[in-house]
Amino acid sequence: MYSFKFVRENLEILKKSAELKNQEVDWDKFEELDNERRRLIVFLDERRKWQKDLTEKISKAKEDKNLLNDLINQARKYSDEIKGIEKRLNEIEIEIEKIISFIPNIPHSSVPVGKSEKDNVIVKKWGEIKETKFKVLPHWEIGEKLGILDFPSGAKITGSFFPVFKGIGALLVRALINFMVDLHTKNGFKEVWVPSLVNRDSLFNTGQLPKLEDDMYYLQKDDFFLIPTAEVPVTNLHKNEVLNEEDLPIYYVAYTPCFRREAGAYGKETKGLIRVHQFDKVELVKFVKPENSYEELETLLQEAEKVLQALNLPYRVVLLCTGELSFAASKCYDIEVWCPGVERWLEVSSCSNFESFQARRANIKYKKKDGKTDYVHTLNGSGIALPRTIIGIIENYQTENGEIIIPEVLRDYMKTDRIHL
Repeated sequence: MYSFKFVRENLEILKKSAELKNQEVDWDKFEELDNERRRLIVFLDERRKWQKDLTEKISKAKEDKNLLNDLINQARKYSDEIKGIEKRLNEIEIEIEKIISFIPNIPHSSVPVGKSEKDNVIVKKWGEIKETKFKVLPHWEIGEKLGILDFPSGAKITGSFFPVFKGIGALLVRALINFMVDLHTKNGFKEVWVPSLVNRDSLFNTGQLPKLEDDMYYLQKDDFFLIPTAEVPVTNLHKNEVLNEEDLPIYYVAYTPCFRREAGAYGKETKGLIRVHQFDKVELVKFVKPENSYEELETLLQEAEKVLQALNLPYRVVLLCTGELSFAASKCYDIEVWCPGVERWLEVSSCSNFESFQARRANIKYKKKDGKTDYVHTLNGSGIALPRTIIGIIENYQTENGEIIIPEVLRDYMKTDRIHL
């Protein structure tokens, strides 16, 4: 989170950033509280000076009881005033911190200015969109026919948007997870297994709180949250730590289930696996030196792309505009897979550079060779999310006779080359 001093000195820049990101911040209240704080500090300094002067007078007036009593009464009055001012200043600082917590990260200068997804920029396309002589069925239709997807059972067990994978469908999930983790660990990422429950502090550090609290599953009794992404626990592995410069960069990969409440609010996206409340994801997280972070963002993007290239799924890379950036990101690329059954590009990965935004909140620094410390830059990317990747496989590898060909890189994991009745 930004310091109060930084916000005051960069108020116009931060106001513009919030506007560009479509983020609401109560700037009027901030300035009102700031002005009140300044007045009270001046008043408090004055009263403390007067109190100090009175203390000296009291020490010299011990023989004049009447004067001594008057001075003591005046000192008590100043003391009460000082306590009241200090209490109010503490309240103001809490209110100011709350407002500051809603100030988003500043977009990088290379991010296109825009309000919605229409203003995003397609920067790359990869793979061939195959033409078929038959109508490609949407994944939920062929998945249920082949017995690998069961939406009614999930609804019976829990509720809507909790699918069940069965038989070779469940094997496909497990194969994808193992394939992706194996790929990333071979490429220098260290695997970690992290909790799926986190505390408020961890979510605040990565920027999900306070803004997105209503989008997450909350365990009131323990004050824990189910994670929306492995980015949260993995980034917090180093909170309140000072890393050594020679240890940077640090790369982690983690598989976790993820949980998000907001799935039911997306109208046309609520059918099948497009949006679900619980899903699996392999996440990539980097801790790097500031001067290297944008080069690291490009290589992070390439790492996520390797998954889709190995699966031979057609995709495109989209640079998000300012209005589409997340609260904490300075720059973000989305990777979208073409899914012919639903005739749409579906996002399977987001790769973001948060610069020092998360590190400031989590107090993650590194010690330079000259002994000075600075905040690291953090990055994360999906490497990648499973539900929509599975949609891509089911719909792109569908055959006219109703089978699904298994991508070659998954066949050793699944011990078969196709899904059929």
